[in-house]
Amino acid sequence: MLISACQSTPLLSQSNQLALREGLFSDQVFMTYAQTNIETEQQIFSLDDDIKRVVADRILSVKDPQKRTKRLLRQIFKNRSIGIVYSSSANLVASDAFHNNTANCLSLTIMAYALAKEANLTMRFQQVDIPEFWVRNGSYNMLTGHINLLLLTGKFATKQVIYGGSNLQIDFDPYVSKKTFPSHFIDKKRVVAMFYANKGAQAIVDKHYDTAYAYLKASVTTDSSFSNGWGNLGLLYRLNNLPVLAEQTYLYALNLDTENNTVLGNYAYLLKLKGDFTQYRNITHKLENKRKQNPYYHALLADEANYKGDYKLAIKYYKKAIALDQKNHEFYFALAKVYYRLNALNKAKKAMRKAIALNHQPRIKRQYVAKLDFLKAAQQAYP
Repeated sequence: MLISACQSTPLLSQSNQLALREGLFSDQVFMTYAQTNIETEQQIFSLDDDIKRVVADRILSVKDPQKRTKRLLRQIFKNRSIGIVYSSSANLVASDAFHNNTANCLSLTIMAYALAKEANLTMRFQQVDIPEFWVRNGSYNMLTGHINLLLLTGKFATKQVIYGGSNLQIDFDPYVSKKTFPSHFIDKKRVVAMFYANKGAQAIVDKHYDTAYAYLKASVTTDSSFSNGWGNLGLLYRLNNLPVLAEQTYLYALNLDTENNTVLGNYAYLLKLKGDFTQYRNITHKLENKRKQNPYYHALLADEANYKGDYKLAIKYYKKAIALDQKNHEFYFALAKVYYRLNALNKAKKAMRKAIALNHQPRIKRQYVAKLDFLKAAQQAYP
């Protein structure tokens, strides 16, 4: 089961869409959803007094906008390149992301936006069209989207920043920052909808279904054109034995974005459960053809095989992922873990050495070296 974590032209008229939307909610099933304390937009982007004092003392005091931007960047990235722990489930408001050592990229980008606004700088959100990328969370595979922040200013030399014309791009993902992907502007409303959708997706994983419904309804109410929000709502309906409503919601999400592969895959699974195997096979064949050159898709299949205990199949898929992207250290690390489970310690050590060589982040390097030392010790103890 896939969850979208983070649009094309609608096929329906606005009046028809509105009529359909009203029929896609099921408040009576999730009876306690209204008790969920949903963060407002103001709460999501607000900064506490301590942070405002930091901005006033260290950033706003700089009169020149370009120098002020440089000071802001130093403040944002101060110690984060070695201290931040990324977690897809850490959906935090701006103030908490500033103080916390664990956050996801969406929360950090929200924090950066709030800081820039407090510093009287002009900024825009961008959604980056990266290849489909999944992260396992318990029994679920969660699709990870990506956004960053564009500051309208001059160029400055900092490794976390990408330059383009007179604009400056802040990106918290080192993989994305080193590659060129198309991107497009999104408004603040879409970012709030993404935040709610992330919270709803995590609630699904935690089986807090009323909470999930509250956040997903807030997501699609905030931005009714957000296909991923509707897709997650359809998944929630299927998990709560509402197949008809799930199908209607999936189809509505696909009407908003015909290229939403995650929703299409979940819709295919629903068709399989209904016994419509012909349409199920047609859709899955289409998706496989679209995804076969995406290394992360093969890594997804490997993760799934590993989760089910089919380690040999997992190795096959991880090797396929590596063949498509030989510079991704995470693939080698995952391969090393599977070899360890098969007690193939020499192969596990070889994969770990490759992961260490490809990684350039100090915190991850320390983790990898510790894993390699563990493998060496294990081999000495059980030669």
